[in-house]
Amino acid sequence: MPDVNIHSLKSLAIFKTLLEAGSASQAARTLGITQSGVSRSLAQLEENLGIQLFLREKNRLVATPEAHELYEEILRLMGNIEELRHSVLALKEFGTSRLRIAAIPGLAFGFVPRLIGTLLEQNRGFSISFDMMSSHDVLREVESGHADIGFVTLPVSSRLVRIEEWLTTHARCLLPRGHALAEKDEVTIEDLRDQYLVISNQPNVGADPLLHLAASHSISIAGKTESNIGAIAALVASGVGISVMNPITATDQLVGRSDVVMRPFAPTISFSFGMVYREDWKNVRALDSIRQTGNELLKTYPD
Repeated sequence: MPDVNIHSLKSLAIFKTLLEAGSASQAARTLGITQSGVSRSLAQLEENLGIQLFLREKNRLVATPEAHELYEEILRLMGNIEELRHSVLALKEFGTSRLRIAAIPGLAFGFVPRLIGTLLEQNRGFSISFDMMSSHDVLREVESGHADIGFVTLPVSSRLVRIEEWLTTHARCLLPRGHALAEKDEVTIEDLRDQYLVISNQPNVGADPLLHLAASHSISIAGKTESNIGAIAALVASGVGISVMNPITATDQLVGRSDVVMRPFAPTISFSFGMVYREDWKNVRALDSIRQTGNELLKTYPD
């Protein structure tokens, strides 16, 4: 049976250099050892593995197919070792090398990806998974341990996780460029009379804050299209209707667009967002980095 253990790593490293150098003499110079040391290491490795790695032809070493396959395996091993090194650095600096993040759609199209990008700039050792789901499902994922950090719409309640409020912001109105209301400095609920609306689809449409506000002001609308929140800006740009949404999501969706304008909306519709995590994560240093990075990113959005 082949004998491969931690002590084989030095021999494998010498073999890798030998294959790349093409000769024992060049490998010896590269490694700073004697040529006989390279030859002894190769012979021992072949004996341990039970595989002939080189053919000896007229003082030349010719790599066998087995040698080339072993070389590819060594490259993969070295990649894993480098990944392990980065993971250890992340553990040392942040208390974790793995982050499983779940977020509501409203924060998943720009804010959370930007947050992840900044975290990875700080340390590439993080292994990050990211899922988008409803606020209710985010909470359940963190409670069950399937996610470490969750970004939710507030209010939420749970006896199993910690809940931190991050910010409360106020709705903006999205309109196609050239729409009559786009000339106004502020769009009001009265302006929505007989307008066609684009709203986020959700299990209970009656709970939509814009529709609730319109009903409370006796505002009749022309109709509505319900959509995944990620498509709302595109629908507005296509002339389907106008929308009212939180400025975080709106700002992220309008990046690179010039066919949709955003205006303040009155009366105020508030949106609150927060971060949730389990009790055993309260002292993980990565949380401080996430808080600091997240708060800096939030300053780039309208309030």
